[in-house]
Amino acid sequence: MTTQLTAKDFASDQDVKWCPGCGDYSILKQMQSVLPGLDIPKEKIVFISGIGCSSRFPYYMNTYGMHSIHGRAPSIATGTKIANPDLHIWVITGDGDSLSIGGNHLIHTLRRNVDLNILMFNNEIYGLTKGQYSPTSQQGLKTKSSPMGALDYPFNPVSVALGADGSFVARSMDRDPMHLRKMMERAASHKGTTFLEVYQNCPIFNDGIFEEFTDKKLRSETAIYVEHDKPLIFGKEEEKGIILDGLTPRVINYKEEGLSENDLMIHDEKDLNKASIISRFFDVPAHEGLPRAFGVIYAKERATYEDLLMAQINEAKETSEADLDLLLSGKDYWEIKTN
Repeated sequence: MTTQLTAKDFASDQDVKWCPGCGDYSILKQMQSVLPGLDIPKEKIVFISGIGCSSRFPYYMNTYGMHSIHGRAPSIATGTKIANPDLHIWVITGDGDSLSIGGNHLIHTLRRNVDLNILMFNNEIYGLTKGQYSPTSQQGLKTKSSPMGALDYPFNPVSVALGADGSFVARSMDRDPMHLRKMMERAASHKGTTFLEVYQNCPIFNDGIFEEFTDKKLRSETAIYVEHDKPLIFGKEEEKGIILDGLTPRVINYKEEGLSENDLMIHDEKDLNKASIISRFFDVPAHEGLPRAFGVIYAKERATYEDLLMAQINEAKETSEADLDLLLSGKDYWEIKTN
């Protein structure tokens, strides 16, 4: 009889060392709470991280893990999955780690659709290196590397993932643990590359950057939780909804206008066009007044890279004869004879 694992079984004996008030604590706790319910043996679970505050994660998980190199965690995870397809792999990364030096590795992992889970902690700052602006920092943010204000236009991580043809794209936040746990569970159950962006507060270098979405008193007016096949509704009294004016989303008070929920935009997580529109609720002032979307924004099954690779290898074995000399020399070669 298999012993039922608990969250404590996934906590290592290492002292957790993040700054007091860091959102990473919440993310770690939710992950340790989610894993027992997946019914996966600990020896088949692997955490692979890059560089940054978030990348200490593998030390705190009582599983296999690897603290790898800056930006390359998705590629290292890809190799790990191909070498052992039975493993359940999580990639732990930050906005700087994955969208700057690691941007190339991230987008190609997403398009290949390797069966692994990417958990991106987004605090819109470089925390470990002491507060430089990152690829997701807002324009005008004054930091040690941008004392007069950042000039770069920020990445929208969800839109980047959709643009790279990710098969599962979602967003959550550190201060809504129940929702975060639900998103982790959804990601774990998806076959293919999952990308889960988590809004994570850095109390030292970028404190309160997501306050308008994470504060319970403000959240009802600024955040919308999207669910498949349900209308886009938000507001303190759930009186507001989103409609499409052509391809442009618009906020209305549908109750005052005498409309029903069926008149509103219905979320379809399998519709890439709708997912792209919802991901762009991020843009201000292009869609000023729209709430930020949280939940599974896009999810659609398609063949995974390792399954296609294994099928190709098996086909090659069945149709080709093993000839080591031919393999080493190739088909095009020259033989030089001397007298």
